[in-house]
Amino acid sequence: MIRVLIADDQAMVRTGFGMIIGAQPDMEVVGEAADGVEAVAEARRLRPDVALMDIRMPRMDGLQALRLLAGPEVTDPVKVVVVTTFDLDEYVHQALRGGAAGFLLKDSGPALLVEAVRAAASGDALVSPSITVRLLRHLAVPVAPSGDGGLSPRELDVVRLTARGQTNAEIAAELFISVGTVKTHLGSIHTKLGTRNRVEIAAWAWERRLVG
Repeated sequence: MIRVLIADDQAMVRTGFGMIIGAQPDMEVVGEAADGVEAVAEARRLRPDVALMDIRMPRMDGLQALRLLAGPEVTDPVKVVVVTTFDLDEYVHQALRGGAAGFLLKDSGPALLVEAVRAAASGDALVSPSITVRLLRHLAVPVAPSGDGGLSPRELDVVRLTARGQTNAEIAAELFISVGTVKTHLGSIHTKLGTRNRVEIAAWAWERRLVG
């Protein structure tokens, strides 16, 4: 079971996320927190597999709590997925630098929330597709194409769709393959490219102008 802590100052949000997480056969909610101070204390006490963290919370904001739980100087970091209403590049940069294992908008939907929790638990990182695409458009510097990285044509298809911010389920539907096959392709892509997560796959594709 993936043990999840939910930290948000809105009780309705905590309840909603709790219902989504609780409906998954491989997840359980082990605790809640209504502010940043409580989130840090509960995360250290409960040691959840994944913590869902809002940014704007009383007493201590989510970014500060994130740094205390998952920052570069933390020896035993907690995997924190930031889930917020505020789609600001400044927040995204601070969260990723602070050690976040994901960054989602609250309107991303249940499927992406669940996928982000599973990704974080497995050591991957998932960022809301719209944010990923925007960041890479701004930050990725195109380089001269240097081969296909040894990827098969189908793996390149998966790379392109990943770089457009599509989820595993969306990639599977577009390519008429199973979600399990998508995961197998992603594992092979990580091995061939030396990437650690979807964001790095997307960056590789954008740098090589594989995405229009």
